[in-house]
Amino acid sequence: MSSEENKRLVRQFYEEIDKGNLDAMDELVAENYIDHSPPPFPGLGKGREGLKQGFKIFWEATPGYHQIEDQIAEGDKVVTRLTAYGRHERDLPGAPRTGNDLKMTSITIHRIANGKLTEKWAEKDVIGFLKQIGVMPR
Repeated sequence: MSSEENKRLVRQFYEEIDKGNLDAMDELVAENYIDHSPPPFPGLGKGREGLKQGFKIFWEATPGYHQIEDQIAEGDKVVTRLTAYGRHERDLPGAPRTGNDLKMTSITIHRIANGKLTEKWAEKDVIGFLKQIGVMPR
């Protein structure tokens, strides 16, 4: 795939998540997907199924959307700088509902192989997120 096709795949990934269409992950994400970041919650499965479990939890508790700010692609990798927006409408594990508006920035690198996302590395503003959901003091 070309760099532009790889960027388009990553954009489609976030668009489908924003729609709550987790079934699209079967087409976009490799079954043996590797997330090099710690899981957001204990007990999630591995690979694509673990990714779907995590996004389902977030989609139900903090519905919102992703805004892609920048993308750079080279070879089999795409770097995306994005901002996620949502609202804490339902409980998250260890974080009762606050009703707060949420905003979290991220720089994420995806590796693509055979037309699917296969690996991910991400740096996110987790401390800011934990403050917004009331887990850490502001």
